[in-house]
Amino acid sequence: MKIFLDTADVDMIRPAYSTGLINGVTTNPTLIRKSGRDPIEVIKEMSVDFPNLQSISAEVVADTAEEMVDQAQAFNGFWNVTIKVPCTVEGLKACTALAATNYKVNVTLIFSAAQAILAEKAGASFVSPFVGRWMDNSVDGIQLIKDIRELYTGGGRFTTTQILGASIRDVRQVEQAFKYGADIVTIPPTVFWAMYKNVLTEKGLEQFQKDWDSVQGND
Repeated sequence: MKIFLDTADVDMIRPAYSTGLINGVTTNPTLIRKSGRDPIEVIKEMSVDFPNLQSISAEVVADTAEEMVDQAQAFNGFWNVTIKVPCTVEGLKACTALAATNYKVNVTLIFSAAQAILAEKAGASFVSPFVGRWMDNSVDGIQLIKDIRELYTGGGRFTTTQILGASIRDVRQVEQAFKYGADIVTIPPTVFWAMYKNVLTEKGLEQFQKDWDSVQGND
């Protein structure tokens, strides 16, 4: 199980990265716009500052596959940068071309198992089914992960394409995504830190402290 952070804020990545539990980062144009910085510079800074991250998704935005491939060239030489493309005709053309030249590609905006089939055939390293956004529309996003997992590995099939559960809203969705077949989840930093918390853990720590103080004669 791998955890990616879904953010373009380097300062929010840093404390989570220091835990040693973060495997990658995903960004998108909306997140980078919120940071107010140049997209290419943000991605390059992450690649240099966080060398142990296995994947940093940088989304290309263009109308044609050729333009997407051209934009991807800005990240040549950064081994852990993954190019993020949409699940469209042009996006999957770009995926095929980039994968053929050894780029890792994350196909995003997956909302059906059929789209995941096409992305896998195009050579995607990752497919990103959008769990929370489906949930927002009263559709079971976790079921989508289950369906993709069955398609990818059911009946003895094998694929190198990893399922990256995206648009995760809370800790429960993290648990469910992994339970039903996600290889990776990408989550906001707030959800990552919430994974540590449980009221019984906090009560237990409080009791341990009281018992320790008693042993030390501090009560």
